[in-house]
Amino acid sequence: MLSRHRRGASVAAALLALAACTRAPRRTVERPPSSPVGARVIPRLGYTLQAGAFAKVENAARFAQALQVQGLEAAYYGSEDGLYRVRFGDFATKEKARARGEALKAAGVIETFWVVAPNGSAPGAGGRFQIHPEDEKGLRASLVETATGYLGVPYLFGGTTEKGFDCSGLTGAVYRLNGLKLPRSSQAQFEVGRAVDLDDARAGDLLFFATNGGGRVSHVGLYLGDGAFIHAPRPGQGIRRDRLSDRYYQRAFMGARSYL
Repeated sequence: MLSRHRRGASVAAALLALAACTRAPRRTVERPPSSPVGARVIPRLGYTLQAGAFAKVENAARFAQALQVQGLEAAYYGSEDGLYRVRFGDFATKEKARARGEALKAAGVIETFWVVAPNGSAPGAGGRFQIHPEDEKGLRASLVETATGYLGVPYLFGGTTEKGFDCSGLTGAVYRLNGLKLPRSSQAQFEVGRAVDLDDARAGDLLFFATNGGGRVSHVGLYLGDGAFIHAPRPGQGIRRDRLSDRYYQRAFMGARSYL
């Protein structure tokens, strides 16, 4: 964990995100010309590291920020014991993960760490750890459960430091905590997904919107099913549920993408 004088202020962050998520409605079609053809399967994470056990989400956010400075994508999560922990990195082997953890420990960035297996298990780490389901139904349910755990966290443009997630930072964190690695920006997430009709979209898929004007994707949310989704809407608002029946989102909707 960080030294005491650095563990003080601000809010939860995870995963850098490059796209803005600001509001400016426009009318679009569901399948724009830029829809990907033969989109690739997104990669699964290898071994990751876990560190920290914070009573306050602000301190977990501060810790995640310090790891970002080290070039490590990080995501915090709340566990059933009421503490917030952080998972970060992506390593091909357990040995490489452990070596990086020891280097961060020697540099004073962390006090202790645990190596997390690709299936999500972290023996001895404390708190409930989430095994990544192998079946699609279980994985989709897990994505929804993870996303709902962030309801109320403040929005932050860029999603990079202390005040919360922007739209693609949220979806990236949710997928990362389930062992799946999304690109950082909403546009890039759109491009790697497999296009699905909205009628065929399922819980855990992502919904994309053009909220900056023009025809380019600039916002993303995680679909819950039955017309509802979770997203980080814009500065000044927390992560929340909304519905596609809202006229604004109907007009800005660009399409749904699946990664499973």
